[in-house]
Amino acid sequence: MSEHKRKRGRKPKIPDAEKTLDLPSIAASADDDDVVFSVSNVEIIPTTTNPSISSAAATTTNNHHPDHRPRRGRPRKHPKHETPEEKPPPLPRAGHCRPAENGGADFAGDVEPGVARVVPAMDAVVKVFCVHTEPNFSLPWQRKRQYSSSSSGFAIGGRRVLTNAHSVEHYTQVKLKKRGSDTKYLATVLAIGTECDIAMLTVEDDEFWEGVLPVEFGELPALQDAVTVVGYPIGGDTISVTSGVVSRIEILSYVHGSTELLGLQIDAAINSGNSGGPAFNDKGKCVGIAFQSLKHEDVENIGYVIPTPVIMHFIQDYEKNGAYTGFPLLGVEWQKMENPDLRVAMSMKADQKGVRIRRVDPTAPESEVLKPSDIILSFDGIDIANDGTVPFRHGERIGFSYLVSQKYTGDSAAVKVLRDSKILNFNITLATHRRLIPSHNKGRPPSYYIIAGFVFSRCLYLISVLSMERIMNMKLRSSFWTSSCIQCHNCQMSSLLWCLRSPLCLNCFNKVLAFNGNPVKNLKSLANMVENCDDEFLKFDLEYDQVVVLRTKTSKAATLDILATHCIPSAMSDDLKN
Repeated sequence: MSEHKRKRGRKPKIPDAEKTLDLPSIAASADDDDVVFSVSNVEIIPTTTNPSISSAAATTTNNHHPDHRPRRGRPRKHPKHETPEEKPPPLPRAGHCRPAENGGADFAGDVEPGVARVVPAMDAVVKVFCVHTEPNFSLPWQRKRQYSSSSSGFAIGGRRVLTNAHSVEHYTQVKLKKRGSDTKYLATVLAIGTECDIAMLTVEDDEFWEGVLPVEFGELPALQDAVTVVGYPIGGDTISVTSGVVSRIEILSYVHGSTELLGLQIDAAINSGNSGGPAFNDKGKCVGIAFQSLKHEDVENIGYVIPTPVIMHFIQDYEKNGAYTGFPLLGVEWQKMENPDLRVAMSMKADQKGVRIRRVDPTAPESEVLKPSDIILSFDGIDIANDGTVPFRHGERIGFSYLVSQKYTGDSAAVKVLRDSKILNFNITLATHRRLIPSHNKGRPPSYYIIAGFVFSRCLYLISVLSMERIMNMKLRSSFWTSSCIQCHNCQMSSLLWCLRSPLCLNCFNKVLAFNGNPVKNLKSLANMVENCDDEFLKFDLEYDQVVVLRTKTSKAATLDILATHCIPSAMSDDLKN
């Protein structure tokens, strides 16, 4: 028998000094900087800052457990990268990662496209400081006490900054501060869009624009798209970031401008101070401006954003006309035609859809061609449904007023209507409507006229300040359209606002219809008629058959006494003197 017979039984134990890990020896070469391999479900990712990691160091790193035993069998094979295309993408350098919400990391630095999520351009977001001085509607010859506010804004191309209109309303001074800066720069207000609640600012100081990259605008997002709202809300002084998704896209009521335009509803937190801040998508592009939120005991995290189409309309309107001209309106009030019997009564065919005109504004250009009971079938070639909606995007519909808001002042629109079973086509020139009772004073001081203690002002301010504003609003809007002076372009309703203490005064509060038998067109015409009156009496015909009569000589003497007693600088506002 040979001396080298194999012994049966277990193999002899290997001394501890000769134990080795059953691991492949992989050395990172200069041509393969990034090496990824796995041992026992532990993934080791060497950084690019130290590419020459030896196999011994890798072995030591993996052998972290004291009782780690060698694996039996053949070593695990690892795929080799034959071509550069088969190599994994390079990893970010050390020190360029931060924890993310999903457990991973967001990287900023020299990374390949698609590897990391884009970080919003937060350096373009600024904090807006404004000093407001609101007019005093009860004492129109003076202003209220100053107060300060802070909001948000962001830089766009052309050395301009966008924020909300209500953030700089009745401004006395506006300053901007960049992120990470301790300097406030004086800003100039270029335009204020009351209807869309957007304002445009600029800064003359070149130092402000150093290192500021303008924000890029993105397309209108879809439902469930992620949005990130950046701004300076209450709760701190530094920049704040909140995230959410787009939960609704529809025509919204803009509270500041008393208008209805396209808007986005999001579930990201929007608080005081977020106004004017941008909303970014996941690509870092701006898709809207935060401007209002819904506050109710049954509501949670409902915020609203001005979308990109409205923003671009404001910017292009300013660039085209050198000033903000506003959004045109179709001056009609309409009714849905969902009732089948109503459609039959209006002589509509089975394949015809549209909305019925209830009333046409007398001051609107549409009043020359459109009539009540007309059926609007289409606007600019787009058919209108019986509920007043038009196709918007895939699976979505929106109110047809969105088509009107996309137009600019002076643009033409083709309107198809059904009248007396006949189809008529009109080409209407859209314009911004001038109301007899303006819904906003747009920063101008109130106009007033005082005679013998009676203070006359415009109906706008009367609606704005009274505790019974809702009742007066309904009364005025239901009556002023029937006035005989609505065809005059200079018409604007004046009203008897209130009375100063005087023996000649009585407690009255009403709208002025005529003076000495002549209709009152506006406040300026009333002041001119009173100042140039040589009659013995001043007779004011008010609404609801009320009459106020004053002696001319007595009233003028009483006016001087009233001005001295109440320290009023003038009997009329400056705009009425010119």
